[in-house]
Amino acid sequence: MADVATLNASVRDRVGKGSARAARREGFVPAVIYGDKKDPLPIQIEKRELDKLLKKPGFFSHLVDLKVGSESHRVLPRDLQQHPVNDFAWHVDFLRVSATSELTVDVPVEFINEDKAPGLKRGGVLNVVRHTVEMNCRADNIPEKLVVDLTGLAIGDSVHISAITLPAGATPVIDDRDFTVATIASPTVVAEADAEETAAAEEAKAEAEDAEEDEGEEESEEN
Repeated sequence: MADVATLNASVRDRVGKGSARAARREGFVPAVIYGDKKDPLPIQIEKRELDKLLKKPGFFSHLVDLKVGSESHRVLPRDLQQHPVNDFAWHVDFLRVSATSELTVDVPVEFINEDKAPGLKRGGVLNVVRHTVEMNCRADNIPEKLVVDLTGLAIGDSVHISAITLPAGATPVIDDRDFTVATIASPTVVAEADAEETAAAEEAKAEAEDAEEDEGEEESEEN
């Protein structure tokens, strides 16, 4: 189970854009706690403290104890709005949970023993299909991560979800097939894919430039 982080917060007396802007000017990030059949609670969190938590992996799969005055709310981050220019945290939604709450969370995937994979030693490339896996689990049993051991994998091999040891009580949301998490790809395949992407980008750029020239000629004819 992932560790439970702790954040201090204070109640926002007012809601709305004006209140949110005022909180940000004072170095806070506006947020709301909702769920568990209770009224939403508008709060604000010191930006520096929230940033520390955001820098850690798996923000949306970590439980948080929000200390609001004399009360403590165990929550799970469900939505993060960021500034469109600087990516600063702009607003956070937290869901109230209990130990028995059934949740769906994105669990990060970690790959180990790359130096023990013959395929990678021969120049193959680790092609990560899923950096996270959506899992169903209880709030008191959220996996910290899923570990993929690459030992012995050769070029052309694939890692499916069935090859990963899953924590007890946690199941993939996708349960109708043995989906791929990663593959060991040939370096020539990767190079061909990159070449195709480059060619497509150049073609799109050329088409855009042709369209601009056509528009310019039409404007000249009209004038």
